[in-house]
Amino acid sequence: MNTMTKWNPFREMDELTRRLNHLWGVSPARTGTGDEHVTTSDWTPLVDISEDEKEYLIRVELPGVAKEHVRLTVENGTLRISGERRFEKEKDDKKKYHRVERFYGSFVRSFTVPENADGSKVNATFTDGMLSVHLPKVEEAKPRTVEVKIK
Repeated sequence: MNTMTKWNPFREMDELTRRLNHLWGVSPARTGTGDEHVTTSDWTPLVDISEDEKEYLIRVELPGVAKEHVRLTVENGTLRISGERRFEKEKDDKKKYHRVERFYGSFVRSFTVPENADGSKVNATFTDGMLSVHLPKVEEAKPRTVEVKIK
């Protein structure tokens, strides 16, 4: 007995994503029900990196992350930003959640410290869910002219 099924290109994309995740050993953090599916491996905060003549500036969006749950390290030429956004649920929480779309859990972002930056002088500020990491540049050796007296 043959039956016809209506072609749904999104179903094929979901199947491809599921197979690739299985191949790479990534398990979905969340999945939906019905026609809506959300698949993701980890939460990764968004980052902007800029520079001027004095420093590199890395700005990381961390809404809902407590300052105490953020860690910044520089080791072997790598700047590492890690932390965790926790899902706060009260002990007597009798709420029925219909949808949870925000990401929770641990994250890690790593960046190579440029050769013209001083990793030992990194400083950071955390304001309104925005982490600003300041990485000062090393002052370049400027060529100088030395007059040599010939006798």
